[in-house]
Amino acid sequence: MEYTQLGRTGLKVSRLVLGTMNFGGQTDEATSHTLMDAALDAGVNFFDTANIYGVAERKGLTEEVIGSWFAKGGDRRDKVVLATKVYGDMTNDGSPWNVSSWPNHDRLSAVNIRRAVDASLRRLGTDRIDVYQFHHVDRLTPFEEIWQAVDVLIQQGKILYAGSSNFPGYKIAQANETAARGGRLGLGLVSEQCLYNLAERRAEMEVIPAAQEYGLGVIPWSPLHQGLLGGALRKEAEGTGSRTKAGRSAAGLADPAVRARVQAYEDLLDKHELEPGEVALAWLLTRPGVTGPIVGPRTREQLDSALRAVELDLSDELLAALDEIFPGPGPAPEAFAW
Repeated sequence: MEYTQLGRTGLKVSRLVLGTMNFGGQTDEATSHTLMDAALDAGVNFFDTANIYGVAERKGLTEEVIGSWFAKGGDRRDKVVLATKVYGDMTNDGSPWNVSSWPNHDRLSAVNIRRAVDASLRRLGTDRIDVYQFHHVDRLTPFEEIWQAVDVLIQQGKILYAGSSNFPGYKIAQANETAARGGRLGLGLVSEQCLYNLAERRAEMEVIPAAQEYGLGVIPWSPLHQGLLGGALRKEAEGTGSRTKAGRSAAGLADPAVRARVQAYEDLLDKHELEPGEVALAWLLTRPGVTGPIVGPRTREQLDSALRAVELDLSDELLAALDEIFPGPGPAPEAFAW
């Protein structure tokens, strides 16, 4: 496994991030434990979750599954850089994650941050969260209040670093400028999780440049675009792969232009005898500012495939061909001004 610093911090993290969103839901507890053991054995030390993950009637279940794995001992907790998130409504009444059924039980008010971090610590069975991430922009709460809450948590030893997820570039700038003006205890934001992959490159315009300017590590989520880049057409022809039947993958394949690009992608990799999913991950590892993509395996086979991507060396010729199939927008302002 290869390691890198998380943004401008001294924290060393693996170049693959184990995503746990399926744990406790699509993946049962025993299998989830097996996958976490296998990831740790392979050197993956960066685990990502969120307080909202689980099932609608039992939000927080994923953190509980991770907590039960930590409880097995064997230095599991000490070896893991643990990241979780706060924002969504945590009342277990079956409501969607982004819809609050009671005031002050969602978003990023100081009240909710304090409540949420204590609840996450209980579920995870740990005394600290290494990277505490804001799952979404809260347009109703000023960053002064958010950083005040973060300062208290750092003083209490409950969190070490703060990160963001799904932030536009201007909010990354606003967050860190506010933190700098206030002389906060922490470093401001040290990481940003964003939707970024070969098929979805809009983050290159402003999010990734802002992250680089402020020293944030970029952690792409959905690196296979919900299966679109994981051999979707091959699986469609074989009648396998449930992800091609719903979500971004299905929407993409319904568009003739996208379908043509995916076909060209798979044809190119067939010529090079490479696996589409592994190339999609390896491509992200070549991108400036990227710490490592989040992979969410449901099986050991999927985990092994992701691990192979770290060792994959993509030639300049192949990288150029991928850019021709999936051209990026270019950085701002050049992308829209010149």
